[in-house]
Amino acid sequence: MSQPAPSVAALLADHPRLIPVLHVENPEHAEPLLEALVGAGVMALEVTLRSACALEVIGRMQKMHSGAIVGAGTITRADQLGPVVDAGAQFGVSPALTPRLSEAVQHSGLPFLPGCATPSEVLFAREEGFSELKFFPADLFGGIGFLNHVLPLFPEMRFCPTGGISDANSRDYLALRNVLAVGGAFLAPRNVIEAADWQTIKDKAARSVAVVTGRA
Repeated sequence: MSQPAPSVAALLADHPRLIPVLHVENPEHAEPLLEALVGAGVMALEVTLRSACALEVIGRMQKMHSGAIVGAGTITRADQLGPVVDAGAQFGVSPALTPRLSEAVQHSGLPFLPGCATPSEVLFAREEGFSELKFFPADLFGGIGFLNHVLPLFPEMRFCPTGGISDANSRDYLALRNVLAVGGAFLAPRNVIEAADWQTIKDKAARSVAVVTGRA
């Protein structure tokens, strides 16, 4: 069995367990977006590779030395890992896992959340050496009910649910023993990023932090 990837949960220690999933089409938005999120208390984020400038955005965010933990999401091919690491990403996220991707991740040394949606996929990821997974899309595959069902089957596994997460249910997810964090675009929606409305993003993210920390 492969060696387990480094822990994403350790990266999140002492920070709110929220990971906004960011779709950024304009690299000039990198700095003000990061400033808005960090100003709201969000210290970990995922820049999805679904835009052509994603690697540049990651690099620009890292050069700010803000203390934020900047990751890369939507990693679906082994050949994406080298550029992601070179850009400075501190962790990676995938919607699924294949043997080829798993092998590349293990060689990269990058903390990684491979995606799963079924018990078989959880079992495969565990056999590949992963103990922390992205649960996606959470809302379509049972949500909290799924996580409660798999807890006794895989008590050592921890999940980051993404898909259908909002301020209305984030605390319920985070109360589960097998949830390490929650993620989603709800913290910084794409349309608000493209409108460059940084104050709205800061306000929304601050409310989300208040909800999960019990200050709301």
